Amino acid sequence: MPDADFNILRESLDLLILKALTWGPKHGYAISEWIEGSTEELLLVEEGTLYPALHRLAERGWVTSEWGQSDSGRRARYYQLTRDGRAHLRNQGSVWHRYVEAIAKALRAASAEYGR
Repeated sequence: MPDADFNILRESLDLLILKALTWGPKHGYAISEWIEGSTEELLLVEEGTLYPALHRLAERGWVTSEWGQSDSGRRARYYQLTRDGRAHLRNQGSVWHRYVEAIAKALRAASAEYGR
């Protein structure tokens, strides 16, 4: 996979994780469930993808984590959005909205001449 494709996927996953945390701390499984549910199961995030992303976000200062207890009584690491993470989500979210709209517009184009 070319680097540009990989970066797009990584950045979109980062934004989805940050969005999942806007309602409060969640453990990894709850984050992946939120992503799957909010995308009507079009996007499935596996552990091997999710946890490296969470570590990357923590290194950037966009999330913090602490150990807690899940609803089932098991020990789980809970991730929480930081102020910087919230700012990144707000800034990059609007960029992604414009990006997605531009791609959708191009895909809806009726002819090869600039959508005419």
